[in-house]
Amino acid sequence: MALLQDASLLQTLLVVVGALTLLRPLLSLLLTLHSLFLARGISLRRFSSQAPRALITGASDGIGAEFARQLAAKGFEVTLVGRSKAKLQGVAEEIARASPSAKIELLILDFSDASHAGWEHLSASISSGTPIGVLVNNVGVSHAMPVPFATSDAKENESIIAVNVAALVRVTHMVLPGMQARKSGLILNLGSFAGQFATPLLSTYSASKSFLLTFSKCLGAEQANARTGVRVTCLNTYFVVSAMSGIRRSNWLVPTPKSYVKTVLAKIGTSGGAGWRPYSATLWPGHALADWAITNLLPSENWLLNYQYTSSLDVRRRALRKAERQAKAQ
Repeated sequence: MALLQDASLLQTLLVVVGALTLLRPLLSLLLTLHSLFLARGISLRRFSSQAPRALITGASDGIGAEFARQLAAKGFEVTLVGRSKAKLQGVAEEIARASPSAKIELLILDFSDASHAGWEHLSASISSGTPIGVLVNNVGVSHAMPVPFATSDAKENESIIAVNVAALVRVTHMVLPGMQARKSGLILNLGSFAGQFATPLLSTYSASKSFLLTFSKCLGAEQANARTGVRVTCLNTYFVVSAMSGIRRSNWLVPTPKSYVKTVLAKIGTSGGAGWRPYSATLWPGHALADWAITNLLPSENWLLNYQYTSSLDVRRRALRKAERQAKAQ
């Protein structure tokens, strides 16, 4: 009799576990769809009331420049940080035409090899200028093409770590105390699918974005538990039309920077395809659905690693063939 009862209990337990296993992806999908199409984001006015300035790194072009344009249009003063003076001036001129009343500051800084004077200039701007309500850690560099780590360029690896890790930590450390003192602030860290899902042949870049994801979680949890009023989000991002991605045409999976940033700023505080992952958000609908599918439907992490390796290897072969054609044409 006891054996029958034990067998019945085990059967019931297995049924419950099986149901929960099937139910969790469904609930995650419903959460994703609600977040994408029904949930409203937090108004940016919450962060601009006491500190009406946004600081954007890597603001010379692409996503960074677009954050600068749209935040300026929403009434923020904008501080644009980048290494190209000419490009920053071009972005500033665009902002001035579209938002004549916008206050714009340009800081020329190469995060891969920044001088002491450059960092001092940035620190002075942060401490003495208009308080910063929004920090967009957008600057980032990747490998010129997928490459086995053993044959990768040492200087390229060092540059990736300097920009994607060391500079981000240093800038955030400069800005955060002021936000905490005012009990308000928004930190947006531009992440990548390569950080969420390890990508062989982009080892250093992928690891740097994985660092960013972990850093965002830790920093976000610190602010939430200490009730500082500072919100931290890692923006898990797939391809966007940009110089870094090399993609020139947009589609449902690859948005333009303008469309991407507009969606992000409208959905602050929601998670999109990141589901229950804390302090992380995948907000562009195509990226969000891809995130959900990869997280919930793929057979194993090892399968994904092998797929990523094969995909990166194919990109490398095409890049090498293109380089050969260009060399012959010269």
